[in-house]
Amino acid sequence: MGFQSTPYSTCSTMDIYEHNHQISMWDDSFGADSSQYSGSSTVMEADVKIDSGFENIPHRTLGPPKKYNQEANKPGDKVLRRLAQNREAARKSRLRKKVYIQQLEASSMKLTQLEQELERARQQGVYTREHSGDSFLGSSGAVDSGIAAFEMEYGHWVEEQNRHTCELRAALHAHVSDLELRILVESGMRHYDELFRIKALAAKSDVFYLMSGMWKTSAEQFFIWIGGFRPSEILKVLTPQLDPLTEQQFMAVYNLQQSSQQAEDALSQGLDKLQQTLAETITSVPLGTSNMENYMGLMTNAMGKLEALISFVNQADHLRHQTLQQMYRILTTRQAARGLLTIGDYFQRLRALSFLWAARPRELA
Repeated sequence: MGFQSTPYSTCSTMDIYEHNHQISMWDDSFGADSSQYSGSSTVMEADVKIDSGFENIPHRTLGPPKKYNQEANKPGDKVLRRLAQNREAARKSRLRKKVYIQQLEASSMKLTQLEQELERARQQGVYTREHSGDSFLGSSGAVDSGIAAFEMEYGHWVEEQNRHTCELRAALHAHVSDLELRILVESGMRHYDELFRIKALAAKSDVFYLMSGMWKTSAEQFFIWIGGFRPSEILKVLTPQLDPLTEQQFMAVYNLQQSSQQAEDALSQGLDKLQQTLAETITSVPLGTSNMENYMGLMTNAMGKLEALISFVNQADHLRHQTLQQMYRILTTRQAARGLLTIGDYFQRLRALSFLWAARPRELA
């Protein structure tokens, strides 16, 4: 293959001259404009110096601004706070569980003690006539599951009432706001609602047990009326502790006490009438007869009449509930708090009196 010339080899002398002249004009143009970029060159040199100076600065000074670090740490702080809150909630949950287990164990011990007392009474012939072999075991002779549950719940209720009474006393002494007192008062009212609820269930299980007051201490039993306290008596205890009352409040409390007394009298008369009717029912067949058919008939009739006892207990609790609700409407928030505190203290003193009476020293014969 022969040598091939480049395109420039074919150019004429005139073309080369024009080409050189063009390059010369470009050189003049660049020379004229070089002054325009002299500042840029200086800046570039300065930048190079600055950059070389930064190389001597420790790297720790090149970190992000402090504010940026704080913002970057915020998500981590939030996570730590949430973990701390979770740990505190778990700790409180464990404490509540521990207290609940302790309460269950105490209630179980109480139930065991009751069973032992019943067994001793049965052996002593309280529930059984050993000489004839006839057993009179009824609902009192066996621990009914409904009554056992009621006793456990009532034990928890008393503990909660004592705690609530302490909170009310501390709040009144600290002169907290009416809003804080209202929260405590409404909590106390709901607590009494719970008492009436569990009593209604217990009445269905064994109304005789509930009316006997065996679930209360001995001093409380002395004041019992149809399975609970007399509303009119509670009002007599409350009124002196609520002074000063306005004239309108005093008249409202007085009228409430009178209406409560009338309702109590009506219920007491109805209960007396039921007792009379029941006695007449079980003696409608001459005593001493051995007609089993007539005997079972009158017992069935008597059982039907005893169902009315549950209604009497429920009506008495309804009267107690309405009396508390009416007092709550009559009184101011601070007076209502003092009223609940008074009721709590009253029953605490009756229970303390019962324990002191049971623990009193007895003279040996």
